[in-house]
Amino acid sequence: MTSTTSKQSLSARIKRELNKNLLVYVVLIPVIIHFIIFQVYPFVLSFYLTFHDWKIIGDPEFVGLKHWKSLLDDEIAWKAIWNTVKFSIYYIVPTMALGLILAVIINSGVKFSGFFKGLFFLPVVTSFVIIAGIWGWLFRGTEDGFINYLIGFVGFNPQLFLSSSSQALLVLAGLSIFKVAGTTMIYYYAGLQSIDRQLYEAARIDGASPWKIFWKVTFPMLKPIHFYVAITTTIGSFQIFDSAFLLTNGGPNYSTTTIVYYLYHQGFTSLNLSYAAVLSYVLFFIILIISLIQRKYIGKDPNYY
Repeated sequence: MTSTTSKQSLSARIKRELNKNLLVYVVLIPVIIHFIIFQVYPFVLSFYLTFHDWKIIGDPEFVGLKHWKSLLDDEIAWKAIWNTVKFSIYYIVPTMALGLILAVIINSGVKFSGFFKGLFFLPVVTSFVIIAGIWGWLFRGTEDGFINYLIGFVGFNPQLFLSSSSQALLVLAGLSIFKVAGTTMIYYYAGLQSIDRQLYEAARIDGASPWKIFWKVTFPMLKPIHFYVAITTTIGSFQIFDSAFLLTNGGPNYSTTTIVYYLYHQGFTSLNLSYAAVLSYVLFFIILIISLIQRKYIGKDPNYY
């Protein structure tokens, strides 16, 4: 009897909750359907394709671990992975540092801060194709390239830049930093605005210098922002594609071939969709592992005392 009463009570509570939040559930239905169709289904299908051969036309043919084994012997794939890791090293810390510096500048009460805020954010809202075109002209690996003209004017030899296997990836990283730093600035600016002013007043009363205040108060108080920006810039760096596609086509000598660029080449140029699916899962696991490491070391709640 008690069990039956308990079940009836639970059923009644569920019905009350459903009735109370009915509108919420109705609004969520399109979102859930969209998520299943465009997120869950492609994720499951791509995993299915890693064990099959499929050329769009015809039925997939089961091949087991063939494509995973092919990855082990694919020198270009490993070079693409290494290129992506190098790009991340060139990109993540400078993007975070530049965004923080710009945020500190506009948060310091400098005159025309609104103008500078818009100026720093301008690359974010500008078409990437336009910025890439300008960047390609600036770093053209010939004497008529603008940067080569400037360094030649001060007596240095012209550089190959985008035509150099050792320099091209750095140039692409610089382009991405320039494009994204404004977004990072906004995140840090929001974090700076949320810090309690009383902490700064207490530090000044104790005689702390501006640098010590920044290092002991501002920087640790921004730890949640550091974590968020680190995650987003890491994911962005491992998904780099557009700059390599627009400026270098993965060259010279595969020096700017990244995982996503190689995935695109395999999937849409060679129509090797199954192998492209394998590369997508490699990318997924790399990002997942790095995100977990970042969560462990910089994602914990900050201890201010």
